[in-house]
Amino acid sequence: MKKIGFLALALIFAVASIIYFKNRAFEKKIVFPEEKHFKRLKQLTFGGENAEAYFSYDEKKLIFQSTREGRKCDQIYTMKLDGTHKKMVSTGQGRTTCSYFLKNEERIIYSSTHLVSSECPPKPDFTKGYVWPLDDYDIFSADLDGKSVERLTETPGYDAEATLSPDGTSLVFTSIRDGDLNIYTMDLDGKNVKKLTHELGYDGGAFFSFDGKMIVYRAYHPQTQEEITDYKNLLKENKIRPMNLHIFVMDRDGSNKKQVTNLTGANFAPFFHPDDKRIIFSSNHKDPKGRNFDLFIINIDGSGLEQITFSPSFDGFPMFTRDGKKLVFASNRNAELQGETNIFLADWKNE
Repeated sequence: MKKIGFLALALIFAVASIIYFKNRAFEKKIVFPEEKHFKRLKQLTFGGENAEAYFSYDEKKLIFQSTREGRKCDQIYTMKLDGTHKKMVSTGQGRTTCSYFLKNEERIIYSSTHLVSSECPPKPDFTKGYVWPLDDYDIFSADLDGKSVERLTETPGYDAEATLSPDGTSLVFTSIRDGDLNIYTMDLDGKNVKKLTHELGYDGGAFFSFDGKMIVYRAYHPQTQEEITDYKNLLKENKIRPMNLHIFVMDRDGSNKKQVTNLTGANFAPFFHPDDKRIIFSSNHKDPKGRNFDLFIINIDGSGLEQITFSPSFDGFPMFTRDGKKLVFASNRNAELQGETNIFLADWKNE
């Protein structure tokens, strides 16, 4: 019996060693030597396009958009932090984007085109260069099974990019309802809408600070007559050209707007560090005409720029946990096929 017990322990140790060294090799493969802030990095999705993963309020789940299961355009899914229990929570119709958990953990929000058509919207025509389509999205809420769907916006055109305030009382979102792309807040039932930005151009991708006092967002404000004409002409075609985006902050009521970045290229997907003194964001300013986006962190006064990721492709859509110990983001790293984007969860260390 003792011999059998020893053999069993030896077998368990051998299997555990194989798993350990396999995981260590896998982590080494997806973490680059310069990425000093990552103690550990775990890949949560494999294959397809997976992006914009955000934590639930209890930080035990993630909600994200994905083309998995052979879908032609994005639907909304949830999963646990270890990547298990993936479940679709949108309708399966149209195209969806920009999902978020509500504070009560019983409902979610996301944007969808399914009221316009059950089919995917047509892909944009790139004959005028790289553009983002402004599909006819509305914002919806649903329960965690994707049922009990409620429509929160009813204005024609683009209503999307909604996220929740830390106190759970307000949504911030981007809308074209007044003829330009501006940031608004509203109550959870879609009422009490307030416009926060008024400058000509695109303002979007907004998130609240952890204390709820500030909002960070990305913006493109055309300056020259040529830029203004190009922007307005594309807007008539429900498109924008996201080639020169900057990071801004403002107070929760829309006052005290300040530009944080002064970099070339597209700087987007900003999110506050839990100290509310720094912002992590994605940028291609080192390759402004290319698609090599990395994560950077910067002080809210524009000082102290530091590069976080060093993958030679795309890293974006970062979000910290409240204690600052974990960071979730999307990346092309370790892709089996060109163009794959997957979700990664990092254990963060401050250096």
